[in-house]
Amino acid sequence: MLRLAAIIVLFINSTAAAEMRIVGYFVEWGVYQRNFHIKDVPADKLTHLNYAFAKIVNGECALFDSYAAIEKAYPGDKEEPGILRGSFHQLQLLKKKHPHLKTLISVGGWTLSGPFSDVALTPESRTKFAKSCVVFMKKYGFDGVDIDWEYPVGGGLEGNKNRPEDKQNYTLLLAELRKYLDETGKSDKASYLLTIAAPAGPKTMTYLELDKIHKHLDWINVMTYDFHGSWDTTTHFNAPLHPIKDDPATDEISREELNVATATQKYLTAGVPGDKIVIGVPFYGRGWNGVKDVNNGLFQAKSGIPKGTWEDGVFDYKDLSVNYVGKFTRHWHEEAKVPWLYDAKSGIMISYDDAESLKHKVAFVKEKKLGGIMFWELSADDAKATLLSAIKNAFSAK
Repeated sequence: MLRLAAIIVLFINSTAAAEMRIVGYFVEWGVYQRNFHIKDVPADKLTHLNYAFAKIVNGECALFDSYAAIEKAYPGDKEEPGILRGSFHQLQLLKKKHPHLKTLISVGGWTLSGPFSDVALTPESRTKFAKSCVVFMKKYGFDGVDIDWEYPVGGGLEGNKNRPEDKQNYTLLLAELRKYLDETGKSDKASYLLTIAAPAGPKTMTYLELDKIHKHLDWINVMTYDFHGSWDTTTHFNAPLHPIKDDPATDEISREELNVATATQKYLTAGVPGDKIVIGVPFYGRGWNGVKDVNNGLFQAKSGIPKGTWEDGVFDYKDLSVNYVGKFTRHWHEEAKVPWLYDAKSGIMISYDDAESLKHKVAFVKEKKLGGIMFWELSADDAKATLLSAIKNAFSAK
C-alpha cells in the first residue's frame, strides 16, 4: 500500500511539473546581428514559444519582417516561388521534432502597439482584427495568438494613440478573438490558445479590467521585470522577487510595489486565477555607471548609463556570463532574492537574474500555485542555456 501511495504521489508530482508552462519569446530580429535562429532554440526545455512580433496594418494582423519570417533560405529549403521558408518554416520543422511544443504569434510589442486603440474601438474593427489574427495563425501553422498591447489607455511608446475607453475596449477585443479562435477550433477539432503580455507596473495595471479579461484567456504573461532601469537616478533591481526593508526610496510605490510578489498579488486580488498567471523573468540585466563604491553600488546615485550588449544599459545574460561574471564582484540580496554585479574601478553596477534567483522564482510559482514562467527572450541566454535549464530543472525537482 505504501509503495502504491508513493507511485501515486510521484505521478501527481510529475504531472504537475509537466503542466507547468515555460514560455519563451523568440525575437524575429535575432536572426541578424544576434545570429540566433529557430534551430538554436532548446525546445526540449520549453512548453510554448511566442514569436515576436507581427504588426497591425490597416486593422489586420500582418508580417513585420517578411524576409526573416517567410523568405530567408535555410539549408534544405526549396528555392521555389510560394514555398514557405524563413523562421516560420523552421518553426514547423521544430514542432515536428518536438511535438509537445506549442507556438503562438505575438502581435504588437513596445514599438508596434500604436494601432491597437483603433483596432479595439468598434465592433467592426474588433471583428476585422480578430478574423485576421485567426487567418494569420492558421496560414503559418501557429497554435495560438499572444496579444502584446503596451499599453491600453497610456504608458506606452510616446506617440501611440490612446483613449480612456481602451480599458473596456481591450476586454471586448479579447472576447472577439476568443470567439473566433473557439469557432475555428471547433471546426478544426483543435484547441487554439489566446494569451496576452500584461504590465506589472501599479499604474499600467489599472488600465486593464483584470476581473474580466482572464475569462477570455488561457493565461496572462505578466511582465514582472523592468521595475527599475536606466531611467532611475539611483541603482536598484531590475526584477526583485520581494519588497526590500532597507529600500531607501521615498515613495511607497517604489518601495513596496515594484517587485514580482506584490505585482502577482494584485492580479490574484483582482480575481485572476493563479493558474492563469505566468510571471515573467528577464534573461538580461540592467546597468548604471558612475556609481560610487558605497553599499557595493546598491541604491547609489548614477552619473550615466554603460554601453550594453545591444543597447545602452541592457546586458544579455550570455554577455554577462562571459564578460562580467567572475570579473565584477557578485553580490546577493537575501530579501529581493536576486544578485547584482559591481565593479568599484569602473563604477558599474548591473542588476540581473541568474540560475540561483530563477530557482527562487520557480519556488514562488510553485508556492502560489501559479501557471508557470515566461521569459524575454531566448537569444539572450548563453550557449549552454543556463537560465532556461535552471527553470526547467527547478520545475522538475520534487
